[in-house]
Amino acid sequence: MTTETLTAEPFVSGLYFGECPRWHEGRLWYSDFFARTVSSVSPEGESRVEVEFDGEPAGLGWLPDGRLLINSRLDRVIYRREPDGKLVVHGDLKPFATWHANDMVVAANGQAYSGNFGFDLDGLYDGTVPASAISTASLVRVDPDGTTHEAAGDLQFPNGAVITEDGGTLIIAESFGGHLTAFDRAADGALTNRRVWASLEGVGPDGICLCADGSVWVANALSAECVRVAEGGEILERVTTSRNCFACMLGDDDRRTLYLVTAVDSNAAVARANRDGALEKVRTTVPGSGLP
Repeated sequence: MTTETLTAEPFVSGLYFGECPRWHEGRLWYSDFFARTVSSVSPEGESRVEVEFDGEPAGLGWLPDGRLLINSRLDRVIYRREPDGKLVVHGDLKPFATWHANDMVVAANGQAYSGNFGFDLDGLYDGTVPASAISTASLVRVDPDGTTHEAAGDLQFPNGAVITEDGGTLIIAESFGGHLTAFDRAADGALTNRRVWASLEGVGPDGICLCADGSVWVANALSAECVRVAEGGEILERVTTSRNCFACMLGDDDRRTLYLVTAVDSNAAVARANRDGALEKVRTTVPGSGLP
C-alpha cells in the first residue's frame, strides 16, 4: 500500500513554542510555553490571547460546564478559569508528576488525565543531566472535585492523549518509548488492559488526535512530519511540515482540517530565545472524533 503524502501550508507564525492545540467553539486554541499565553485563532487567521498566564501553560481542556482547564508546566498543577476570568487551582499533580507537567486530555465527565516529563529533559539537552537520569513517569488523573489519582505508571514520557467517542478507550503517546499505548477506560475513570496500540519506528510520538475511522494522527517530534497511523502501526498518510512537528488537531466545522504545531527546536533554551514556532494546516479526508 502506498502512503499518501500531503504538504502543510503556513497559517500562523511568531510563536515561541506552541503546544496542545484544541478545537473549541469554532476556533483553534493553543498554548505557547514561553509567551506564557493561551491563545485562539479562527480558521481565517484572526488571533486573540485568551489567557495571560503567570507560568508556562501546556495541556488544555474544558469541564462539562465550559470552564477552561490549563496544565501548568512548572508548578505541576491544573488551573481552572472561573467565569470572572480568575484562575484557581483545580488539582495538584504532585507527588505523582515528578517533573514538568505536559499534555492533557479531559474526558466528557470532566476527568483530566495529565502526563509529565518524569525527568529533567532540558538538562538532558544541555548536558547537565546524564542519560542515566531518564526515568519513567505517571499519568495523573484529576477528578472534577479536584482529587488526584495515579491513573497509570511506568510510562516513557507520557505525552499527547485521546479518548474515543464512547469514552471507553484512552490512547497515549509514549514519546521516549516510540509507541502509542491504549487502555480500557471504566465509567469511574480507571484505566485497565494496558497494551501497545501501535509501534512507530523512527517516530517520536508527541501530540496526537483521533480520526473517525479509529486511526490516529501522530506529530513526529523527531522530524518535520505528522503521520496518520492505524492500530498495529501501519502508516496510512503522511503530512510534511516546514519544521519539526510537536502537536496536531483536527478542526473546522467538518473536522477535516489538520492543524499542526511546529518549531525549530524543542530545547527550552533555544525555543524561548526566538519566535521561530508556527501553526500550519492541511485539508484531509477523514474527520476528527473523540476528545480532545
